[in-house]
Amino acid sequence: MELTDYETAVQKYYSNLESFKMPLNSWSFYSSAFQTMKNELSDVRLLQTLVVHNAWQQSWNFNEEFANDTVIVVTDASLKIVFASKNIVEMNGYVPEEVIGNSPRMFQGELTNTDISAEIGVAVRNQQPFEKVIINYCKDGSLYKCHIKGFPIFNDKGELKNFIAFEKIAA
Repeated sequence: MELTDYETAVQKYYSNLESFKMPLNSWSFYSSAFQTMKNELSDVRLLQTLVVHNAWQQSWNFNEEFANDTVIVVTDASLKIVFASKNIVEMNGYVPEEVIGNSPRMFQGELTNTDISAEIGVAVRNQQPFEKVIINYCKDGSLYKCHIKGFPIFNDKGELKNFIAFEKIAA
């Protein structure tokens, strides 16, 4: 009898509230979205640190890029990865710690188009922006088409400091 009275009282209480109850399964959606937001904010802070530390002349709206599910990879002038956004794991299975210190060539393999790879190499050597779609490899060996927009980054003295790539899965 007491349990029935409790359930009736709880039902009456919640029915008089101005807010609504969320079903328990919606918390998993919230948790996932919250984790994504935390990762993006952390990545933006790290990128802003790179901007300040290297005195980048160029600037991008990193929040907007992440809102478009863009993966951001930054290399130093010698093409060693110094930053990879946390959402890279969703694109190719690698976590940032696995790619930092490596060359972006780590994503290429036997079926990567060597002509496109060479065109990217020419743009990088000439310190020019480029936009290409290339076949890359995931950590598990599967393939994906990667749409890359790459840019050289110069400091306030005009010296090449970094390269930045905005990457998405291509259709």
